Amino acid sequence: MYSEKKYKQKITLGQSDNALILLIAICLITYVGLAFMKAVSYFTYQQDLALPFFNKNVLGLFVLPADTDKLLSKPWTIITHMFVHDNVWRVFTNMIWLWAFGYIMQDITGNKKIIPVFIYGALGGAIAFLLAANLMPSLKEQLPFVTTMGASAGVMAVAITITMIAPGYKIFPLLSGGMPLWVLTAFYVVTSLLTISFSDTINIIINVAGALTGFLFIFFLRRGYDWSNWMSNFFDWFGNLFNPNKQSKNRNLKEELFYKSTSAPYIKTPNVTTQRVDEVLEKVHQMGYDHLSEEEKDLLRRASEDDIN
Repeated sequence: MYSEKKYKQKITLGQSDNALILLIAICLITYVGLAFMKAVSYFTYQQDLALPFFNKNVLGLFVLPADTDKLLSKPWTIITHMFVHDNVWRVFTNMIWLWAFGYIMQDITGNKKIIPVFIYGALGGAIAFLLAANLMPSLKEQLPFVTTMGASAGVMAVAITITMIAPGYKIFPLLSGGMPLWVLTAFYVVTSLLTISFSDTINIIINVAGALTGFLFIFFLRRGYDWSNWMSNFFDWFGNLFNPNKQSKNRNLKEELFYKSTSAPYIKTPNVTTQRVDEVLEKVHQMGYDHLSEEEKDLLRRASEDDIN
């Protein structure tokens, strides 16, 4: 029930529609671009001013603020924050886990679900972050300065989703028959939560919200509600918006190729027989050559080439 109509058994690294590679590439390119801008700020300003300048004027344009006033002035951060990382360790670990679970998801469900699940998980984490930051008394004093970023909630959603789809999927099959996927997921969840300080309650909430979003995605999918359809259709429409080879949905091929066609769909070529040639010659004798149809003229021409008398 989770396979797509256009499912491909093997999705290669350089394949044009590899959604997993696209996700990882966006995160890595964003990280490298921000790291470059950070280096430029250190060359441009004094050391004690470079980092504050970068955090406020560059990184601040992409991270999600907890303050609703700042969020309304930068609404795009609800999307950009999920691709932004501020250090190499975070981006490395998130991309490794995204590759591990995303590869399995593409192997089972194809390309259409991984990006929607990732985005839904990140949005679930963002909503939980905003609610926690604005409702938790311990954070109200720091509300103007609290921000979040990173792909952890999206990766968590992908991990939970694929584990619910195929908990017994075997990884490392050469090691005693393989290890079930749920074991890897349990290890990932435990290590992810342990690397977060217990005092950093808000990041724990973000990861739990991402996991809950993945659970809800499968919960509703099993009841016939696929949250990924509209998003996949939108990506397909946008990707083919400027593609001249894309067939228009409003294009009626039957009407265009048959009813409005300027040429015949086929050319009727009768067999050259002695009886048929005699009939055409009799018509020429009685009515003249000018009264022959194009088909009859072509018949006489081919008869003369074939030396039929």
